[in-house]
Amino acid sequence: MRKGILASTIAVLLIAAGACAEPAEEAPQEAEESAQETGMVRVIISTDFGDIEVDIDTENAPGTSANFLRYVDAGHYDGGQFHRTVTMDNQPNDTVRIEVIQASVNEEFAEQGFDAIPMERTSVTGLRHVDGAISMARGQPDSATSSFFFCINDQPSLDFGGNRNPDLQGFAAFGQVVSGMDVVRTIQGQPYEEQTLTPPVRITSVRRAG
Repeated sequence: MRKGILASTIAVLLIAAGACAEPAEEAPQEAEESAQETGMVRVIISTDFGDIEVDIDTENAPGTSANFLRYVDAGHYDGGQFHRTVTMDNQPNDTVRIEVIQASVNEEFAEQGFDAIPMERTSVTGLRHVDGAISMARGQPDSATSSFFFCINDQPSLDFGGNRNPDLQGFAAFGQVVSGMDVVRTIQGQPYEEQTLTPPVRITSVRRAG
């Protein structure tokens, strides 16, 4: 009788353990669904120094993200380049110094871009120019088209109200590096004249992941 009770107890414990294990098996799928719910689109930027994986925040910066992905899907960044590096040592005339690398489209598409987009300020999106942030280059507000940059270290002077740009409007951050910051830093450390990379670092392709 005791053996029967013991066997039944063990069976119940095994069933309970199995029931507890099931959610762990589903965790990766749940994590993927959670990422989709947050509106992130993973993009892989392949360069001569390796890949940079970036999550594009289509929920908080929908207009800027849609513009960037439009260039990605059209293939305009394939064969493009990182042409500019800004370090703490190569901006002697700037009282507010930053650290970024800036990229541009393939030169054959330079005159075939899309219209400039309205600027999504960080005061609206809630996104910040932290280490690894991707953001749009611009002249005047609402003038951004295809050129983008990555932040190296936190750059609060590029947020709305920051004084890197005299108009205090900041720049439009729209995503975050999730893998490949070592590549970003390697590109920043390449030879340059003034702030121009010599030679530019080639972008072999930019594509959506998956």
